[in-house]
Order: sequence, then C-alpha cells, then structure tokens
Amino acid sequence: MKEMPNVLWLEEIKKEDIVSVGGKGASLGEMASIGLPVPKAFVVTAQAFRRFLVETGIEDALFRRLERLDVDDNGALESVARDVQDLVLSVEMPDHIQQEITDAYARMGADGTVVAVRSSATAEDLPDASFAGQQETFLNILGEDDLLDAVQQCWASLYGARAIYYRAKQGFDDRSVNIAVVVQELIRSEKSGVMFTSHPVTGESLPIIEGSWGLGEAVVSGAVSPDNYVFDLRSERVVDRLIAEKEIMIVPEGEHGTKIVELSGEQRTAPVLSDAEVARLAMLGKIAEDHYGVPQDVEWAIVGDDVFILQSRPITTIKRPEIPRGEAEPAEQPKGALGVMLLEGQGASPGVASGRVVIVRDVKDTSAVKDGDILVTKMTNPDMVPAMRRVNAIVTDEGGMTCHAAIVSRELGTPAVVGTKKATKILKEGQIITVDGEKGIIYEGAVEAPAAAAPAAVPAAAASAPVITGTLVKVNVSLPEAAKRAAATGADGVGLLRIEHLILGLAKTPGWYIEHGAEEEFIAELYGGIRTVLDAFPGKPVWVRTLDAPTDEFRNMEGGEDEPIEHNPMLGWRGIRRDLQSHEQFRLQVEAFKRLWAAGYDNLGVMFPMVNHPDEFVRARAMMKEWGVDVENATLGVMIEVPSSAILIEDFIRAGIRFASFGTNDLIQYTLAIDRNNEHVADMYRPKHPAVLRLIDYAINACREHGVECSICGQAGSDPDMVTWLVGHGINSVSANIDAVPRIREAVARKERQILLDAARRNA
Repeated sequence: MKEMPNVLWLEEIKKEDIVSVGGKGASLGEMASIGLPVPKAFVVTAQAFRRFLVETGIEDALFRRLERLDVDDNGALESVARDVQDLVLSVEMPDHIQQEITDAYARMGADGTVVAVRSSATAEDLPDASFAGQQETFLNILGEDDLLDAVQQCWASLYGARAIYYRAKQGFDDRSVNIAVVVQELIRSEKSGVMFTSHPVTGESLPIIEGSWGLGEAVVSGAVSPDNYVFDLRSERVVDRLIAEKEIMIVPEGEHGTKIVELSGEQRTAPVLSDAEVARLAMLGKIAEDHYGVPQDVEWAIVGDDVFILQSRPITTIKRPEIPRGEAEPAEQPKGALGVMLLEGQGASPGVASGRVVIVRDVKDTSAVKDGDILVTKMTNPDMVPAMRRVNAIVTDEGGMTCHAAIVSRELGTPAVVGTKKATKILKEGQIITVDGEKGIIYEGAVEAPAAAAPAAVPAAAASAPVITGTLVKVNVSLPEAAKRAAATGADGVGLLRIEHLILGLAKTPGWYIEHGAEEEFIAELYGGIRTVLDAFPGKPVWVRTLDAPTDEFRNMEGGEDEPIEHNPMLGWRGIRRDLQSHEQFRLQVEAFKRLWAAGYDNLGVMFPMVNHPDEFVRARAMMKEWGVDVENATLGVMIEVPSSAILIEDFIRAGIRFASFGTNDLIQYTLAIDRNNEHVADMYRPKHPAVLRLIDYAINACREHGVECSICGQAGSDPDMVTWLVGHGINSVSANIDAVPRIREAVARKERQILLDAARRNA
C-alpha cells in the first residue's frame, strides 16, 4: 500500500488528487498538466496536516472543542475558533515535515524564492460550493522560517470562525475536512485580475475579464473597482469595455507581506489591458473551460509579455431563467414606479429586495446586522459571510463582478450591487431602500414587487408551462451530490453518469479492494452512489457508463503502484478494453448493477466506453450473462467515441445494443488527431469539422432506421448550435451539463418548431 507523501510537485498532481492536495492544488496540477502557463509550485499535502495533528497529540483535543458548537452563537463561535487556532499554533511542526518542506523550497531556487503560500482545503473549489476565501493566503514570503510559519498559519486558518461557520452551513463535518497548502512562486504582476469564461449569472458564453494594476488581491478582495472587458469568442474581438477609476494597487512590500499604493491620476483611468491581452486571456480561459467541461473562474497575472494562470475553479453561481421566458417582454416600468433612484453601481447578483440599511465599516459592526437588513459596506471580506447570509441584499462602494461580495452573493442567491463608489457616504443608517441586483440601481424606500403583468393577456398556467420537446433533453452527472441540482433542471433523465468519479473519490483502486478482501465495500459504494442518482430521476432513464479511468489516474491511488506507465494514457488501457481483461474489476461493477435492477430500478441503463469493435460489446454482454444478468431485458448500450464505432454502428446494432451515445470530446480528437487541451493546436479542435459531422450523421441515420435510441453526452451536447444541428439530423436525445439544460431545451424546442413550420409550408 502506497503512503501519500508530505510534499507533491504540481507535475505529480491531477484533479483527482483533491483528497490530498485540496481543490486549489488539484486544479493547479491539472492546469500544469495540460500546458497552461502556471507558475512553479509544490503542495504540502493534507496527509502532512493530519500527521501534524496526530504526531503533536492535539487531534482529539481539537475536535472535542468543535463538537456540539452552535455556530449561530457568535460569541461561542469566536471563542472556540480562537482556542482551536491557538492550539494548532502552540505546537511545533514535526522535524521530518519541516525538512521535507524546506528541501522542496530549496529546489525552487538556490538563493531563495519569493512565494505565495495559499491554503487549499479538501472541501474547496468544488463544483457546488466554492468555499472562496475561507482559509488564509500569505503573499511575498521569503526564507525557510517565514515559509514554515506561513504553512502553520494556513493550517490554523482551517479553524477560523468564518471557516467553521461556512462548513457547518454547507453540511461538512469538521473531522472530514483537511487542508493542504500550495507554495507557489510569487508573480510580481504588473497587472492582474479574474476572468469568468462564461457570464457568472446567466452562463452566456461570453468571457468577462476584470483587471487592475499590481497583485490580483485588489480585485479579488474588492479593494478596487476593476476594468471590465467582454470578449466574443466567435468574432474574436472585445465587444464591451468599462474602464474604471482605479484608486489603489497592492504590491509586495520588502521581503514579507504586501502594501497598498495610491495610483497616479493618469494610471487611475488608463486601460489595464490591450485588446490583444484580452484575446489571449480569453483563449486560455477557453482551454481551461473545455478541459474541465464547465465554465471556470480563473485568476491571472501579466508581467511584461508573459501571461500566468494562477488558479481555475468552477463557477458555482450560474442561474438560468426558467423556461419559457414568456411570450412577451415585461411592460416597461413607468418613471418613478420603483421610487427615487439614489445611486447606481454594477449589478452583480440578480433580484430585487428592500430593507433597512446597516453600514458595516468593520467586521465588528456585523453584530448589528439583523435578518432582512441591507448590508452596506466599502467592500466585503470572508469574515462578513455570517452576516451576508442574514441580509436581503448587499451594496458595496468598491468591487466588480468577480469580487468577494459578488461571488458570495450569487452563491447565496442574494441581490447585490457593487462598485457604487459612494454607498457608505450617501446611504444613511436605518434608511429603507430597495436594491435591484440585476440593473445595479438602489432606490429610496421599500418597493413592493409589481403585480403580474396583464394576466388576461398571458394566463398564469400558460406562462408557467414547461417547454415540451419531442427530443429528450437529458443531463450529465458526475457526482451523486449533484443529483438534486440535476433533477431540478427538469431534465428527461441522465444521459451520462460517470462512475469513475465515484471510484476515484474512494482513493483506492478496484484492485486494492479485491486484494484486501473488501469487495463488498466497493460494491456498496457504487450501489449507493448510483442509487442516489436513480432516486432523483424516478421513471426516467439513467445511463451509467462503466469505468473509464486512464492508468495515470489510478497510479496515484492506493493499489495503483503497479499501474503501467503509458506514453498516452488516453489512448491506452482504459474503458471496456480494460474491463474485458480485468474480469474481477468488471464483475464488481456488474454486481452493483445487478443489485440495482433486482431492487426495481428498471430505469438503469449501462453503456460501455471506448468500444471500437462489436466483438467487445458481445464479450462484455456474455460476461454479464455469466454473472447472472438477464441481458435480454437489460438496457445495454455503447459510447461512440472512436471513428471505428461510428463506421461499424450497424454491426453494433446487429450485436444487440439498445442505445448509442456520442462521446464527442474523444470522437473529435480521435477523428482529427487533435489534443483539445494542447494550446498549440487547440484552435484546430473543430466540433463541426465535416468529417466529424459525417460520422455522427451516418450513425444517427443507422440508429433511426433500426429503432435504436441515439444520443449525445459529450461537451458538444451543451452547445446550442451543435444541438440545433443534431436535432435537424434526427437525433433522439441529447444530454447536457447541468448548467446548460435550460438553454439546450430552448434550442431543441426552437429547432423542432422550425422543422414543423417548414413541413407545413411545404404541404400548404
């Protein structure tokens, strides 16, 4: 059994290592592996932190102090947090951990390297919860002593009041959350900021880039109102820009820490980014989004001509409007309908809310914030999150779409207006106001929500009716925790449930469970995870893909010591080709499926990945029959991910498949010989390449002719333009990412209406 080391370099890390390196560390390692320009770094692992707790003898005492803590009791929360943090800081780090950290630091540079020391909790930067800013970051650290002190300070920050509170409200047990620490070369950025690869509220595919001078902390914290640039990837041009007045910048100070510098008059209003820099950032963001499959929140920095990507995490705040939007635009509000306008800012989180103004100039002032108030402050910080949870709306003087106030407000679903410049001066304590978080306007007085517009013209039932499509619109799911969110989209089922994410999350390979006689534990994990998704979609199809983990992902898990070293694991021993050779690994998966079918989950379908010949399907089906599966009545299908499976689709149909689903991410790469994550050729990755479309069209027609359901579950299934083409060519169903389901359903409905209209016109 392999023991996780205390230190890992980025080159050794993949996103599946989140249990060891936390969300931030896993993301950095993953980005480095696909060639994005990430500064060199190493990670002090979560296992090192646990060894610290155990070897210093403070583990039990620490968790006893956190038991039965009422996090809504501010006094008790602050007191316990101080006690626990003092406990972590009161003991000396074991010598062997110190030595490994300082040895790694020495490898970064002979004369000592200035680094940023960033916390990376194992419940951080997750698809459903960002946990942004809950632990500490220390910038401009030089020297071994300061580095070791910063690492221990990061460990202690896991038990700050705001972090304890946030975990409790998100349902995370303190014992289950560990912390890693990223030690990364500090980029002395001349300009920096944050990029959303898609709009953070609507999800529209328009990268939004915010930037200011100096270190990115000024933008992330909301200390400055940044420039805002919107880039259109299709036309490859900047389509909107807002050049803000930037009053300050944050820069490194001496050999430790940072300082705030006031900007000159000329620099305050000068554009931070050129159009070429915006375009370059947008393309790097697209590479990250394409790789992860979901819109990303990216931190960046520029020094001279060099661009660096410092972090990338999923955007957790995209909210889609319910479909349909209504037959007509809402009537324009007459002047004064929302009262007297007091000031404007940037709409950062949509919604309209009224309440009493509470001006917060310091975190101590948050004790005055009551349920239903409007929090008004210069800029929010993570210490204010408990108060931010209680209020009806948030207004700040500084900040942009990517600042702390904006991100947390969207996650909480609280209306917010940021960057007003003068809210704390114009608004008065106790004043009643109304905040429009979409338009970015603050009005005087409480405003009642306007009455529903002309119910006689648009009956309520009609306005709320769901969009019905003949083409099924399904959803992709990776984790059981996302099942409820996925079901809330109204999807017609699950077109892809990836079980490798369940297995990789166990941190042990299937082979480890077999070798250690723990097969039942493995089967139970699979059974429980899949059942959670099935329960969220009663009566709707849920297609579960069998294990498709490349060998390099298994290698970092317990039991992965003997995994083969493959030059290109994506083209190697994975998918059904591995299961057919690793009979016991396949049998454990089949046993979980068999028990689910026996329990009455007849909506479960199983599809095999990476098939390239019908013989593979025939052999897998025969093995399932041998293990007691009623294969004649089971719903079994294949992924079409390689050109051979599309070309031989009729042979697959004759072999007995009940459905087929395009995995376009791989199909495009293998058809065009293009690695979509390689920035040197990423612009040649074309989902609508004629060869790709011809393969897809051929397979769709064959499936329709023989009555076999044909679907798509790759990234192209979340692209409205591609889906429109697929519906026009007769596909039966599409499966999109969770955030894309509403707009994909809308695109499907629009295309189906067009097809019907064209047919009616031809027959007229």
